[in-house]
Amino acid sequence: MGLDAPSLKLVGHGQFKRVNPNSDLFKVIKFHHIDWWCSDATSTQRRFGWGLGMQLVAKSDLSTGNSTFASYALKSNDLVFSFTAPYSTKVEKSKESKSPIPWYKADMALNFIAAHGLGVRSVGVLVEDAAEAHQKATAHGAVSVVEPVTLRDEASGTEQVVSEVNLYGDVVLRFVSGSYQGPYLAGYTAVESPPLSYGIQRLDHAVGNVHDLEKAVNYIARATGFHEFAEFTAEDVGTVDSGLNSMVLASNNERVLLPVNEPTFGTRRKSQIQTFLEQNEGPGLQHLALKTDDIFSTMRELRKRSSQGGFDFMPRASDAYYKNLPAKIGDVLTPEQYKQVQELGLLVDKDDQGVLLQIFTQPLSDRPTVFLEIIQRIGCMHERAEPASAVPPVMEQAGGCGGFGKGNFSELFKSIEDYERLLDIN
Repeated sequence: MGLDAPSLKLVGHGQFKRVNPNSDLFKVIKFHHIDWWCSDATSTQRRFGWGLGMQLVAKSDLSTGNSTFASYALKSNDLVFSFTAPYSTKVEKSKESKSPIPWYKADMALNFIAAHGLGVRSVGVLVEDAAEAHQKATAHGAVSVVEPVTLRDEASGTEQVVSEVNLYGDVVLRFVSGSYQGPYLAGYTAVESPPLSYGIQRLDHAVGNVHDLEKAVNYIARATGFHEFAEFTAEDVGTVDSGLNSMVLASNNERVLLPVNEPTFGTRRKSQIQTFLEQNEGPGLQHLALKTDDIFSTMRELRKRSSQGGFDFMPRASDAYYKNLPAKIGDVLTPEQYKQVQELGLLVDKDDQGVLLQIFTQPLSDRPTVFLEIIQRIGCMHERAEPASAVPPVMEQAGGCGGFGKGNFSELFKSIEDYERLLDIN
């Protein structure tokens, strides 16, 4: 999608027709990492590691010669989170500071934290060529944040190219490429730590909230070539009290999914999206969907730790919701699985291709802003296109299989509205 391409227009779920034009401007492979900015990286990474089952794999801090910031990378299978916090700007920094991210500025990070609290700064995407991605994105209207920078890993002699463009608000889309095969970014020190995983496999999608939906998605689509994958209007997903409009953008291989939401108005209560925009002091990343292949096992581990420093989840749906689920979803799930769905407080939905099981955490910090979603997708298996010579063929699941929980939005919104009433937000 170039600058002269037709604009994307919100038409609603019923009128939308999915087409994949394979229009990416550069080769996109998958999500690479998420970089969270916070005021205390040590405590934050420990909570996420314990609460989600993620292993500490890399670090950069005073112990590695970095006097600018502390940063710790966690990993669970193909999911990588890093947590980065600035050191004091009042302490003179050594000229020999070994910062693996030379463009990081402590004062900028402090301003980000003051405005947003705990939040996602960078959505990292693995691409074939980060320099090319930056050049083509900026040529098609993207706002450059970091020109291509080459990072070198001294131990292996390999390199990594990183560049950034603005995504929305203070969130950036970070392109990563190169021969470096380490656990995070070149220049970080690898950490040996006990293996840890509760079954979370990878990042499925990253959702942003903005004031103007069509303006935001057209900016992203023109800068990347991503196509529209799905959309929902207030009529599709709202309750009597509040609602949203949403459009989902996807890469050619549909492994990078970027839903974007805007608030709707005229309802009895303020849209949850508007609450986010106010509490976050502008657009930002609302939630991350983390994919597991066994949500029952994963959620038993996560719920076990909810009262032990982990994460709290939104209240369970009504008894009527669970009573009606078998008729709605069918025999894809066994009676025992339906029982576990109710016990664990999961939501279930389906589209014409597959089934989605999902659950949402409560906000992760003091502000009612960013949260997590745990999901499992069932169905939509096909042979992987690359490598075509694989014998036997490698099977993989189509991106977005089972949708995004359209049939659960009303139940979810009611739960969020009840939660916000407890906080006296509206």
